[in-house]
Amino acid sequence: MATVVFYEKPGCGNNTKQKVWLAASGHTVLAKNLLIEKWTAERLRPFFGELPVAQWFNPAAPRVKSGEVNPAACDEQSAIELMLAEPLLIRRPLMEVDGELHVGFDPEAVNAWIGLNDAKPKGDIQACPNSHRTTPCPTPEAVT
Repeated sequence: MATVVFYEKPGCGNNTKQKVWLAASGHTVLAKNLLIEKWTAERLRPFFGELPVAQWFNPAAPRVKSGEVNPAACDEQSAIELMLAEPLLIRRPLMEVDGELHVGFDPEAVNAWIGLNDAKPKGDIQACPNSHRTTPCPTPEAVT
């Protein structure tokens, strides 16, 4: 089984479901806070591989949902600059296993990559369940 470095937004319900599924599949999950990680362009860019730039973005990010940031209008450089300035824009999770990097949690792709068991959590584990919100979800630090 694999050791998965899992960059998440702490408190995100879907990231929690994804980590539970990975662990139930026998993987060791090392969770890290994507929002406070010290990202550089050279470190972040490889996670996106050959995906189109628009798919690098978290579609549930408030600035994306409001239309203030239009992922389809971004080139690689501007996308990375936006994400370095505001990590909430980064599609989650970012995952690393033995130097191989991935973005997002497509169950079929994760299963082909490192394997998943049949214990899939209920509901959609990719789309943000709070996508109807007009304000950002609180961060764990804000909830006291």
